[in-house]
Amino acid sequence: MEELFISKVRVKLLKLLLTTTEPLLHVREIVRRVDEEINAVRRELLRMEKFNMVTSEWRANRRLYHFRKDYVYYRELLGFVAKSTGVGGEIVKNKNKLGKIKFALISLRYLKNHPSAPDDVDILVVGQIVSPELQAIISDEQARREAEINYSFMDESEFNFRVKRRDPFILKVLTQPKVLIMGDEEDLLSGLVV
Repeated sequence: MEELFISKVRVKLLKLLLTTTEPLLHVREIVRRVDEEINAVRRELLRMEKFNMVTSEWRANRRLYHFRKDYVYYRELLGFVAKSTGVGGEIVKNKNKLGKIKFALISLRYLKNHPSAPDDVDILVVGQIVSPELQAIISDEQARREAEINYSFMDESEFNFRVKRRDPFILKVLTQPKVLIMGDEEDLLSGLVV
């Protein structure tokens, strides 16, 4: 994202505001989390508000901010964040060590740090996967988040078989709100078309 956004403060703000579970954040809390100067953060927040990326409101003499989900590039920016940070960023960065990945996707619920139900799948990786490498990435992210990640991986033939059979597990994963971090969405969903 630094290649696309020249302001490192803006990048940090996007990462924070797009993944936080808190509906509103105060400027001082934002400054603490992004570890940048307050004036730089305020300046970027004003720019982002000018372009309708964020909105603010006053509560008890405090200005609180949140990212607008109706912002025209919301999903695209969320995709940037998913592909450059956390477990998604690690999968992209280590794709050669992980084998031959055909598809990798992360649920939107997971990206927004919402709790998962036991039968939810946060991450699905399809291809010829080196499982110890993937498990190491997942373990590191679980330790960082202090929460378990529900993930699954399978080879392409098993995935295609399950899609063709309309397996409930695969259908649930493919129809949930998600961000595809590797692969082509048209290819991913091609087996579902009847």
